[in-house]
Amino acid sequence: MSEFDTMYRGRLEKLSTTNIADAIDALGLKGATYGIRPVWENAGKVIGRAVTVKITAAGLTKGKNHLGVKAIEAAEPGDVILIDNGGRLDTSCWGGILANGAKMKGVSGVVVDGAIRDVEDCMDARFPAYARGTVVATARGRIMEDATNVMVQFGGVQVRPGDVVVGDRSGVVIIPQEKLDEVVAKAEDLYNKEEAMVKEIRAGVPMLEVDNKFSYEKMLK
Repeated sequence: MSEFDTMYRGRLEKLSTTNIADAIDALGLKGATYGIRPVWENAGKVIGRAVTVKITAAGLTKGKNHLGVKAIEAAEPGDVILIDNGGRLDTSCWGGILANGAKMKGVSGVVVDGAIRDVEDCMDARFPAYARGTVVATARGRIMEDATNVMVQFGGVQVRPGDVVVGDRSGVVIIPQEKLDEVVAKAEDLYNKEEAMVKEIRAGVPMLEVDNKFSYEKMLK
């Protein structure tokens, strides 16, 4: 078991992406992406270190590998493959063959700033896939892999290999690897405060009284 799994995975499983996004805001960092969500209901939460893939347009310069294959090869069990296709929705950059290969390698899931296809294959493999959309068109002749494990942009956020990816139904958030301790600790603090608020509300305490007690608007300060 890796140091990340030992120290952080269980803690991150208890937190929502919104807890983490709030913690990142409170610490003055950037990590909240937008528009990238599970491609099917109950796809499952994804947590892990990023193995990045940068995509570019196909052209006279040819790609050397089927996109995503090098990322699967480089991944360690528990990692998340993160693909930067600039939000394009007209072509796929992930499909069923890759999902099965990644599943067998122990990859936690894939998150794509773009579109994927073969959703049923991903579901059959029980491999969590997050994307901006789905499409039937193949990547062949349209896009190709530019680089693996380099810095990319993902949903407006800078991501480097080894940064931490967390995804749930609300979306995807990126935690800079150098700030992992601070972000997780702050997110846990916010989670505990919000849970206490919910407990009082469900016990019948008036909403205004709870809001004043916990100063919700100032919780990120």
